[in-house]
Amino acid sequence: MSLPLSILDLSPVPAGGTPGDALRNSIDLAQAAERAGYHRYWVAEHHLVTGVASSSTPVLVALIAAATERIRVGSGAVQLPHTRPVQVAEQFGTVAAVHPGRIDVGLGRFDLHRILRLIRNGPTGRPGGRLPETRTVDGLLLPKPGKVPSDLGLYGCLAELLGFDPDQEPPDYGREVGEILAYFAGTARGPRGEPLHVTPAEGADVDVVVLGSTPGESARVAGQYGLPFAVSYHLVPHLVLDAVAAYREAFRPGRVAEPQVIVSADVVVAETDERARELAAPYGQWVLDIRTGLGARPYATPAEARAREWTPEERAGVADRVDTQFVGAPDTVCERLATLASVTGADELLVTTITTDHADRVRSHELLAEAWAGWRTGG
Repeated sequence: MSLPLSILDLSPVPAGGTPGDALRNSIDLAQAAERAGYHRYWVAEHHLVTGVASSSTPVLVALIAAATERIRVGSGAVQLPHTRPVQVAEQFGTVAAVHPGRIDVGLGRFDLHRILRLIRNGPTGRPGGRLPETRTVDGLLLPKPGKVPSDLGLYGCLAELLGFDPDQEPPDYGREVGEILAYFAGTARGPRGEPLHVTPAEGADVDVVVLGSTPGESARVAGQYGLPFAVSYHLVPHLVLDAVAAYREAFRPGRVAEPQVIVSADVVVAETDERARELAAPYGQWVLDIRTGLGARPYATPAEARAREWTPEERAGVADRVDTQFVGAPDTVCERLATLASVTGADELLVTTITTDHADRVRSHELLAEAWAGWRTGG
């Protein structure tokens, strides 16, 4: 097996710690990842939550790139239309000018216009259909999606802060991605057809990747432009195969000649299965907070997680995420990752890990990298 491993980091704020602690931890983990041989180090974009500090991806990418030497660094993802295409190109072009050949521009899509309309009007349109049942495909679990009551107020607040109007149609995602590619390629044109030179984006040595979780717009756009596609098994596990299939069907050679699929997974690795399960115990609460609209909060301790009393509805609401978190000793997790790669046809795996203590998170990535190297060489 020759699949590279990469990391997705949310810069989790430690309990009792500060955002500065979280950001310094991210830099430290990136340096450890580089030593361990990881291929990429991506940071996610989150806003208005107390448990995550990675709200400004280009700034954090620049800080991490400056603190490392070889590992690729990028966004996983910078969200459109939160940031306008010309700003995305300028921001990441600036970092790439200083760190050429190491910067990735991961592009996500988040429809805040729709959320504002839902807050104002309530759910409309097609009635909710029956959720797909749990199934297993060649050893890969595709669980029934969890469903919990959710308060959209936090997202509505973000939409208002960014000036979104619910009466306007959201920008066309495909057009936005095309604009970014044109700025990097030096082929952009203004409203009257005049050439635009977006410095320092023009000619920047960057990799552009589209991130998505469903067989919808993101998969289609990634295929249309011939871009790599990163699929989030860790967020929407039941749709991972559909998303990959939609991307492959839409693919036309572009910036890459053949489809390139990156698949993400939530993992926690420790010396033993029992220790890993202890470290992963707070994960269900983390997912529940996000799904109910509270947003990510500082990660609970294993003791707090053990003491928490769950209702059956809460358990069912996060079961899809908890059951698809890969938790265990190194060989246990490597076996599950190998299954994920085989069933999805992944060209690369992207792992994300959250633990209460930063040292346990670093150790998890170190143990996984060491064990995965053995799996890659048949050891």
